[in-house]
Amino acid sequence: MKKITITLVLLLAFISSNAQKDFQGMAVYESKTSTSEFKAKMSSNKDFTPDMQKMMEERMKKMFEKTFILNFDKQASIYKEEEKLDAPGQNGGGMRMMSSIMGGGGTYYKNVKEKAYTVDKEFMGKEFLIKDSLKVYNWKMEGETRQIGGYTCYKATTVIPASKTDFRNFRPKKEEEVKKDETKKVDAKPDEGKEKKTNFMDEFDMPKEITVTAWYTPEIPVNQGPEGYWGLPGLILEVNDGKTITLCSKVVLNPKDKAEIKAPSTGKVITQKEYDETITKKMEEFRQMNQGQGGRGMRFGG
Repeated sequence: MKKITITLVLLLAFISSNAQKDFQGMAVYESKTSTSEFKAKMSSNKDFTPDMQKMMEERMKKMFEKTFILNFDKQASIYKEEEKLDAPGQNGGGMRMMSSIMGGGGTYYKNVKEKAYTVDKEFMGKEFLIKDSLKVYNWKMEGETRQIGGYTCYKATTVIPASKTDFRNFRPKKEEEVKKDETKKVDAKPDEGKEKKTNFMDEFDMPKEITVTAWYTPEIPVNQGPEGYWGLPGLILEVNDGKTITLCSKVVLNPKDKAEIKAPSTGKVITQKEYDETITKKMEEFRQMNQGQGGRGMRFGG
């Protein structure tokens, strides 16, 4: 009798282990970044004609409103933008570059067991493979609950440093700050004061840190979430950083067609810090180039 009991325990443990191994889920996320501040700045900028404003708003909508798919199991996940066909001439080099610094492009692989991630990015015609340790989030459980898609979700918040290479983090400067910066430029180079150059992006600034609010559900007990978010006792169904809201619109557990969850492998291997330094350097080069031309800032077109 004792041998039968031990055999049953081992059998149940084996079945449970295989069930966890085979478990997989799929979640669809709709990501939307507020563009009202950008629109207000364009409206007040005399360099932008009504036609230019309309074109910019259409392109910003495409860049700031995206759909992502998260495929996950008990220890890993892949997060990727849903592929869409682009109209001819609507996906130029500038658009692809901006997409790469706004959470788009490539496959984001997270392995919470190994606490590591890999993401492939294309920037200015070069392919990079970022490999690094997962960011540790100091989540604070807030005790609030709400329903998302039929799941009971719990609120958690954290404060993190703002990524200087994520265009979504830019906030508009106050009018007095913009005037103060312009005065400094004229004072620094009085000979050029008669022909003052302006740059659209000079009117925006990057905060030092941002507050992130997440809603997770213990009903789906996986340590996963959209993009780089993880670390809560349940699947994260919504993330809000004050500018961008990423909301889960659909969850499918144990789908018939299972995805292959593995890390991307194409591109020059680089750390997150090295990649950020590369992007920051190029963004500064673009800013200076546009200032030198008296341009309207970074181009969004091809």
